[in-house]
Amino acid sequence: MTDEPKAGPRIKVRLRSFSNSLPMNLLAAREAVMSRFRPGLLKYNISEQQWRVLRALTTVDAIEVTALANATSLLAPSLSRILKDLEARKLIVRRSTNGDLRKSLIEISPDGIRVIEAVAPYSERIYEQIATAYGPEKMQEIQRLLRELVEAVSALDPVEEIEDLPPELLEVVKHRKRGRPSSQKKD
Repeated sequence: MTDEPKAGPRIKVRLRSFSNSLPMNLLAAREAVMSRFRPGLLKYNISEQQWRVLRALTTVDAIEVTALANATSLLAPSLSRILKDLEARKLIVRRSTNGDLRKSLIEISPDGIRVIEAVAPYSERIYEQIATAYGPEKMQEIQRLLRELVEAVSALDPVEEIEDLPPELLEVVKHRKRGRPSSQKKD
Protein backbone atom coordinates (compact mmCIF):
# COMPACT_ATOMS: atom_id res chain seq x y z
CA MET A 1 0.00 0.00 0.00
CA THR A 2 1.32 3.41 -0.94
CA ASP A 3 0.49 6.85 0.33
CA GLU A 4 0.64 8.37 -3.13
CA PRO A 5 -2.39 10.38 -4.11
CA LYS A 6 -4.67 8.76 -6.64
CA ALA A 7 -4.57 10.27 -10.07
CA GLY A 8 -7.81 12.13 -10.52
CA PRO A 9 -9.28 13.83 -13.51
CA ARG A 10 -7.14 16.61 -14.91
CA ILE A 11 -8.74 19.97 -14.44
CA LYS A 12 -9.20 21.86 -17.66
CA VAL A 13 -8.70 25.59 -17.38
CA ARG A 14 -7.70 28.12 -19.97
CA LEU A 15 -4.11 28.62 -18.83
CA ARG A 16 -0.81 27.73 -20.39
CA SER A 17 0.67 24.51 -19.04
CA PHE A 18 2.29 24.78 -15.63
CA SER A 19 5.63 23.72 -17.12
CA ASN A 20 5.45 26.74 -19.45
CA SER A 21 4.71 29.24 -16.68
CA LEU A 22 7.32 31.98 -16.91
CA PRO A 23 7.16 32.87 -13.19
CA MET A 24 7.59 29.20 -12.20
CA ASN A 25 10.49 28.67 -14.61
CA LEU A 26 12.19 31.81 -13.34
CA LEU A 27 11.67 30.65 -9.74
CA ALA A 28 13.02 27.17 -10.54
CA ALA A 29 16.10 28.69 -12.19
CA ARG A 30 16.64 31.05 -9.25
CA GLU A 31 16.29 28.19 -6.77
CA ALA A 32 18.75 26.01 -8.71
CA VAL A 33 21.30 28.83 -8.77
CA MET A 34 20.80 29.96 -5.17
CA SER A 35 21.06 26.40 -3.85
CA ARG A 36 24.70 26.57 -4.93
CA PHE A 37 25.37 29.84 -3.07
CA ARG A 38 23.40 29.26 0.16
CA PRO A 39 25.88 26.98 1.96
CA GLY A 40 28.63 29.59 1.78
CA LEU A 41 26.35 32.39 2.86
CA LEU A 42 25.15 30.32 5.81
CA LYS A 43 28.76 29.67 6.81
CA TYR A 44 29.27 33.43 7.09
CA ASN A 45 25.86 33.94 8.75
CA ILE A 46 24.62 36.09 5.87
CA SER A 47 21.15 35.74 4.38
CA GLU A 48 20.60 35.95 0.64
CA GLN A 49 18.99 39.37 1.04
CA GLN A 50 21.80 40.65 3.29
CA TRP A 51 24.32 39.47 0.71
CA ARG A 52 22.38 41.32 -1.99
CA VAL A 53 22.56 44.52 0.05
CA LEU A 54 26.27 44.16 0.85
CA ARG A 55 27.06 43.36 -2.80
CA ALA A 56 25.12 46.41 -3.99
CA LEU A 57 26.97 48.58 -1.47
CA THR A 58 30.33 47.53 -2.95
CA THR A 59 29.38 49.33 -6.19
CA VAL A 60 28.77 52.78 -4.64
CA ASP A 61 30.35 55.07 -2.07
CA ALA A 62 26.98 55.61 -0.40
CA ILE A 63 23.35 55.22 -1.47
CA GLU A 64 19.97 56.50 -0.30
CA VAL A 65 17.68 53.82 1.15
CA THR A 66 15.04 54.07 -1.59
CA ALA A 67 17.67 53.72 -4.31
CA LEU A 68 19.13 50.73 -2.45
CA ALA A 69 15.69 49.10 -2.29
CA ASN A 70 15.34 49.53 -6.04
CA ALA A 71 18.86 48.28 -6.75
CA THR A 72 18.35 45.12 -4.65
CA SER A 73 14.70 44.46 -5.56
CA LEU A 74 13.75 44.49 -1.90
CA LEU A 75 10.59 45.96 -0.45
CA ALA A 76 11.15 48.89 1.91
CA PRO A 77 9.92 47.10 5.07
CA SER A 78 12.20 44.12 4.37
CA LEU A 79 15.14 46.36 3.59
CA SER A 80 14.53 48.30 6.81
CA ARG A 81 14.83 45.10 8.88
CA ILE A 82 17.91 43.99 6.93
CA LEU A 83 19.61 47.35 7.42
CA LYS A 84 18.91 47.30 11.17
CA ASP A 85 20.54 43.87 11.44
CA LEU A 86 23.53 44.79 9.27
CA GLU A 87 24.00 48.01 11.22
CA ALA A 88 23.83 46.15 14.56
CA ARG A 89 26.50 43.78 13.24
CA LYS A 90 28.57 46.80 12.13
CA LEU A 91 28.59 45.66 8.49
CA ILE A 92 27.12 48.93 7.24
CA VAL A 93 27.15 52.57 8.29
CA ARG A 94 24.03 54.75 8.15
CA ARG A 95 24.24 58.52 8.15
CA SER A 96 21.74 61.32 7.62
CA THR A 97 21.84 63.38 4.47
CA ASN A 98 22.72 67.04 4.84
CA GLY A 99 19.39 68.46 3.78
CA ASP A 100 16.83 65.99 5.09
CA LEU A 101 17.11 64.20 8.43
CA ARG A 102 14.38 61.73 7.36
CA LYS A 103 16.59 60.38 4.59
CA SER A 104 19.73 58.41 5.25
CA LEU A 105 22.68 57.26 3.23
CA ILE A 106 23.98 53.72 3.58
CA GLU A 107 27.54 52.61 2.99
CA ILE A 108 29.43 49.41 3.59
CA SER A 109 31.71 49.43 6.64
CA PRO A 110 35.25 48.06 6.87
CA ASP A 111 33.83 44.93 8.57
CA GLY A 112 31.31 44.60 5.74
CA ILE A 113 34.14 44.80 3.22
CA ARG A 114 35.98 42.04 5.14
CA VAL A 115 32.89 39.82 4.86
CA ILE A 116 32.65 40.52 1.11
CA GLU A 117 36.36 39.73 0.70
CA ALA A 118 35.93 36.46 2.62
CA VAL A 119 32.88 35.31 0.64
CA ALA A 120 34.07 36.56 -2.78
CA PRO A 121 36.40 33.62 -3.62
CA TYR A 122 33.67 31.12 -2.73
CA SER A 123 31.10 33.06 -4.75
CA GLU A 124 33.40 33.28 -7.78
CA ARG A 125 34.07 29.51 -7.64
CA ILE A 126 30.32 28.90 -7.75
CA TYR A 127 29.98 31.24 -10.74
CA GLU A 128 32.79 29.37 -12.50
CA GLN A 129 31.12 26.00 -11.80
CA ILE A 130 27.80 27.23 -13.16
CA ALA A 131 29.44 28.80 -16.23
CA THR A 132 31.36 25.60 -16.91
CA ALA A 133 28.25 23.44 -16.57
CA TYR A 134 26.01 25.76 -18.59
CA GLY A 135 28.57 27.27 -20.93
CA PRO A 136 30.18 30.73 -20.74
CA GLU A 137 28.50 31.96 -23.94
CA LYS A 138 25.10 30.78 -22.74
CA MET A 139 25.72 32.50 -19.38
CA GLN A 140 26.35 35.79 -21.16
CA GLU A 141 23.33 35.23 -23.38
CA ILE A 142 20.96 34.45 -20.49
CA GLN A 143 22.18 37.53 -18.60
CA ARG A 144 21.47 39.65 -21.70
CA LEU A 145 18.07 38.04 -22.27
CA LEU A 146 17.03 38.53 -18.65
CA ARG A 147 18.01 42.23 -18.78
CA GLU A 148 15.98 42.58 -21.99
CA LEU A 149 13.01 40.82 -20.35
CA VAL A 150 13.11 43.23 -17.41
CA GLU A 151 13.25 46.22 -19.78
CA ALA A 152 10.39 44.91 -21.95
CA VAL A 153 8.11 44.08 -19.02
CA SER A 154 8.92 47.39 -17.30
CA ALA A 155 7.87 49.26 -20.45
CA LEU A 156 4.42 47.62 -20.54
CA ASP A 157 1.29 49.57 -19.65
CA PRO A 158 0.04 49.04 -16.09
CA VAL A 159 -1.94 45.87 -15.45
CA GLU A 160 -5.64 46.37 -16.04
CA GLU A 161 -7.91 46.23 -13.03
CA ILE A 162 -9.71 42.93 -12.66
CA GLU A 163 -13.46 43.36 -12.64
CA ASP A 164 -15.28 43.00 -9.36
CA LEU A 165 -15.57 39.39 -8.32
CA PRO A 166 -19.02 37.81 -8.32
CA PRO A 167 -20.41 37.24 -4.80
CA GLU A 168 -20.15 33.44 -5.04
CA LEU A 169 -16.43 33.70 -5.86
CA LEU A 170 -15.86 36.32 -3.18
CA GLU A 171 -17.05 33.77 -0.62
CA VAL A 172 -14.69 31.11 -2.00
CA VAL A 173 -11.60 33.31 -1.96
CA LYS A 174 -12.62 35.13 1.23
CA HIS A 175 -11.53 38.37 -0.40
CA ARG A 176 -10.02 40.77 2.09
CA LYS A 177 -7.27 43.32 2.20
CA ARG A 178 -3.80 41.85 2.40
CA GLY A 179 -0.96 43.00 4.56
CA ARG A 180 -0.67 43.68 8.24
CA PRO A 181 -3.90 44.40 10.07
CA SER A 182 -4.14 47.99 11.15
CA SER A 183 -3.77 48.46 14.87
CA GLN A 184 -7.04 49.46 16.42
CA LYS A 185 -7.19 51.33 19.65
CA LYS A 186 -8.88 49.31 22.39
CA ASP A 187 -10.86 51.18 24.99
